[in-house]
Amino acid sequence: MSGGEQRAGVELTNLDQQLGPDAGATKRDLIDYLDAIADRMLPGLAHRPLTVLRVLRGREAFMQKNVPKYTPEWVATVPVWAEASHREIRYALCNDRRTLLWLANQRAIEYHPALGLAEDIYRPTHLIIDLDPPTADDFPAVVAVAHLVRRVLDDCGLQGAVKTSGSRGLHVFVPIDDSAPVDDVAAATRAIAARAEALDPDIATTAFIVDDRGGRVFVDSTRSGGATVVAAYSPRWRPGLPVSFPVAWSDLGRIQPGDFTVHTAVGLADARESWTEAMPSAQRLPTDLIEQGRTIPVARVAAMHEGKRRARARRAESGAPD
Repeated sequence: MSGGEQRAGVELTNLDQQLGPDAGATKRDLIDYLDAIADRMLPGLAHRPLTVLRVLRGREAFMQKNVPKYTPEWVATVPVWAEASHREIRYALCNDRRTLLWLANQRAIEYHPALGLAEDIYRPTHLIIDLDPPTADDFPAVVAVAHLVRRVLDDCGLQGAVKTSGSRGLHVFVPIDDSAPVDDVAAATRAIAARAEALDPDIATTAFIVDDRGGRVFVDSTRSGGATVVAAYSPRWRPGLPVSFPVAWSDLGRIQPGDFTVHTAVGLADARESWTEAMPSAQRLPTDLIEQGRTIPVARVAAMHEGKRRARARRAESGAPD
């Protein structure tokens, strides 16, 4: 095994291997980055069931929830019943630097913690709006829609923090207290998205069906319940290994997602507030926001029904039996 060494009691192996043809980084680059950023990254991972994206040599990237059988005993885990697959899944809890280094040595590139803590995975600690542009070169439009979301939050008496997704878009996080059950958090998320869309429907849309978005930025309100979202500072499996990076609201117009990579992010982080420092205190969701959201259909469910309706209409036009 080439390029081996030990850190925090973790045997690191094959450090000089390229992660992939487009990554522009070796396994050592990944581990060095995560080690250097650990103090800032770990607060967003700790005590949250963790899904990782791993990239093994000669294999397609894959998402891993269940920890492998060879996981060391000192890696904290938590069992969670998965209703969809009718089985118990044992998730890793990345609570410390040692675990982060072990995961990195397993070629875990991306880190997707649950929105809830291990004690109640379905109790989100943050309301999240995910902003997704229609094309990779539409980041200015994403920034404009992010400011619409911020206007909505201001009107509601709420505050949020923003980070790049590490891909093409932005994530707005609103820390919330535990007064609202998960269904109410999901409803409030839908209401915020709808209000942002109403401020400027020429650039923002809540349309879940891609063909209905008309080149507008998708204001995604579906990150709730047992969902995950990529952690602040996590690398992404994209060319050049960009990372999801916290940004001040006032800096949004001066940055591009590609500015932040495993090669640049540590130096840039040193000059900025950490994600933890930028995050407002937990807030209570306004009742009127929740009530409005209850009247808005769940996007995925509405899209499913609409898809079936359109399929029936196409069959009827073609004369095919229903």
